[in-house]
Amino acid sequence: MKTALCVPTRNAARWAPAFLQALEGQSLRDYQALAIDSSSDDGSAELFAAAGFRVHPIDPGEFNHGATRRLAAGLCPEAEILVFMTQDAILAAPDSLARLVDAFNDPLVGAAYGRQLPRPGAPPVEEHARFFNYPPRSAVKTAADIPRLGLKTAFISNSFAAYRRAALDGVGGFPEQVIIGEDTHAAARMLLAGWKVAYRAEAGVFHSHAYSWSQEWRRYFDTGVFHARHPWLRESFGTAEGEGWRFLRSEIGHLWRRNPWLIPSGLVRAGIRYFGFRTGLAEGFLPVGLKRRMSAQKAFWGR
Repeated sequence: MKTALCVPTRNAARWAPAFLQALEGQSLRDYQALAIDSSSDDGSAELFAAAGFRVHPIDPGEFNHGATRRLAAGLCPEAEILVFMTQDAILAAPDSLARLVDAFNDPLVGAAYGRQLPRPGAPPVEEHARFFNYPPRSAVKTAADIPRLGLKTAFISNSFAAYRRAALDGVGGFPEQVIIGEDTHAAARMLLAGWKVAYRAEAGVFHSHAYSWSQEWRRYFDTGVFHARHPWLRESFGTAEGEGWRFLRSEIGHLWRRNPWLIPSGLVRAGIRYFGFRTGLAEGFLPVGLKRRMSAQKAFWGR
């Protein structure tokens, strides 16, 4: 199957050496490499070009999580499988790409995503977020799993994910303008259309973040906005609150084992996430200026 690797970049020089070195060591060699670069000024576009990427520049104000990935797909018209990564996701093993793409040997798999591992030295809170969402066992999800898994059925992350073009095009591609969640949007549409979504635990990347409290608020506010603007997700898959409580119980258990002194701050962080999400759900009642200040996606509110 003809494959393309698409990476949105913006001042990626700090990650580029590790990213490109891990990519160079992959057993999968036959693919088109594309970087959609938002006018980087740190030399990262040149680094990716030197590594064999086709670099397509855009203005930073043009970037949108959905529209930019639609653009990438359109620039790789011959690719049957579209792999998407973020610039800070470092492939964890030489066969990570191959293992991800192998998911499409099943003709009913429309999308697949790999396991995201905490970066070396990650603190316990950062570790847990990865261990909870990316378990060590692979799975294949279908619409029949919705009663059991709820919204988690459509979970996927474009930090390391791949899509069968026929399936992606069949559900309309990524949404044109979306604050975040273009990956979940596409995967959910595929599931409802009868496609499978595969989780490939053996296809790993190192990718995690230590978020401050304000960053947590912004992330969950944006998640709430996404769900407010796409209510069909909650109607079709259920709400996210149940998953949030499961995450909190798991996080407290993880912190108890790793560092109990972090539990109070973990509870505060959970409250920030919850109220950030609920505020995002109510974004229709808020002025645009306030929403821009509370959001991590500032440019979205200028559209």
